[in-house]
Amino acid sequence: MLNFNGELLENNTNFINQENRGLRYGDSLFETIRVVNNKIYFWEDHYLRLMASMRILRMEIPMNFTMEYLEDQILETIEANELGNTAVRIRFTVYRNNGGLYTPSTNEISFIIEAKELDAPFFMIDEKDYEVELFKDFYVNADMLSTLKTNNKIINVVGSIYAKENNYQNCILLNNQKMVVEVLNGNLFMVVGNVIKTPLKSEGCLNGILRKKLIEIIGKLENYTIEEATISPFELQKADELFVTNAIVGIQPITKYRKKKYVNIVAKDLVGKLNATVRLS
Repeated sequence: MLNFNGELLENNTNFINQENRGLRYGDSLFETIRVVNNKIYFWEDHYLRLMASMRILRMEIPMNFTMEYLEDQILETIEANELGNTAVRIRFTVYRNNGGLYTPSTNEISFIIEAKELDAPFFMIDEKDYEVELFKDFYVNADMLSTLKTNNKIINVVGSIYAKENNYQNCILLNNQKMVVEVLNGNLFMVVGNVIKTPLKSEGCLNGILRKKLIEIIGKLENYTIEEATISPFELQKADELFVTNAIVGIQPITKYRKKKYVNIVAKDLVGKLNATVRLS
């Protein structure tokens, strides 16, 4: 079942039409959230990012859109799907209501909550082969809109098709200055010695929740130095490790980029610390 504006509906229910602004113009935001045994991982961070993004897009935030209300809606949706004792992937979508062309006739919103079961309750390192390549057909704009989790994901779609056609597990996205931004489904971290780098948000990378949490975790560790910095594609082949982060997978090590193969020592260390952070939160 899914949740539409607080009402639980069967998954095959028709509840939006051709005038939906998310469909017409990508006038929509979404959060992808991990929930385990009814505990919402990093819920405050997800909530605050959603509220900030809605303000940037000039969506009207309903008076009842409190952390408590939305948490209750998420948990009710999980319960309705009988997934309360497992790991769950939540997609929380917000879109501006029907009306208008590019200029909307209202800034009021609707929301949809979807729940799907995940395989594992903990963040785990997948040690399978994970090869990536640059995607250079299109580029990410280095601006604030690129940092938002909007439904405008066509570059990610086309890039994913390119990756599938060429037997890559992922692709690295670049901005208009040909600097590294992120990967198709998350943020990118690079390890050189004891220095861990990730692209600046000003380069156009998604303001990822796991990116934020890892920066906080690494910043408290004496044996690593974290840097938000500009990264060129040439630096990637000099790195000891590359890994991907997102709210569902956690940390996914990259094993190969072009002729360079990578280890996953730091990734394994950090995923343990990430799981410890979740348990203590």
